[in-house]
Amino acid sequence: MTEPTVVVVDDDQAALHSLAFLIESMNIKVQTFDRPKEFLQNFDPSVPGCLVLDVRMPEMNGLDLQAELEKWDYIPPIIFVSGHGDIPMSVRAIKAGAIDFLQKPIKDQILLDRINEAIQIDKHARESMPPCKEFSDRVSRLTSREREVMELLVQGRSLKQISIEFGISFQTVSKHRARVLDKLEVGNDVELVRLCLGHEQSTD
Repeated sequence: MTEPTVVVVDDDQAALHSLAFLIESMNIKVQTFDRPKEFLQNFDPSVPGCLVLDVRMPEMNGLDLQAELEKWDYIPPIIFVSGHGDIPMSVRAIKAGAIDFLQKPIKDQILLDRINEAIQIDKHARESMPPCKEFSDRVSRLTSREREVMELLVQGRSLKQISIEFGISFQTVSKHRARVLDKLEVGNDVELVRLCLGHEQSTD
């Protein structure tokens, strides 16, 4: 299973590093962004965990960022943090699905408790997803080339045949195959075929 990741988005570098240090101290993986648009460009909804978003950022405020995320089929639980929040903002955030709206300064243990709760909420939500949704989430991690390699592997093509068809080296195809297996969370080609065929049967 993919390791849960807490993604923190805050334009305040000091706050960003402080939050990252705190979360990592609990052996939880962290990814940080100081620009909302950069985060959106790298957002991967298939990665489990939660989001910790600042509210007031110059490029795009946290509430607008939350609205942008609604374009995806699934988003991890969101915790808002703000030194300038007010009741209308917190109400809007909670109504839109955030699990909490915390005012800075935040006690470390309170934030960590909420993060752990958010990770569990995300875990249960993903476990209850239909199999086809889980498969789609895994496939969404693949690049276009990796998807092409996956399709040919499922058809029974050898790595040599794939390298000839795409006009790339055998070593490059091997690397693509390794990434496909890793991102789809399967151990070998047999498990890959079983996963893909199982998905096709469930959608018939």
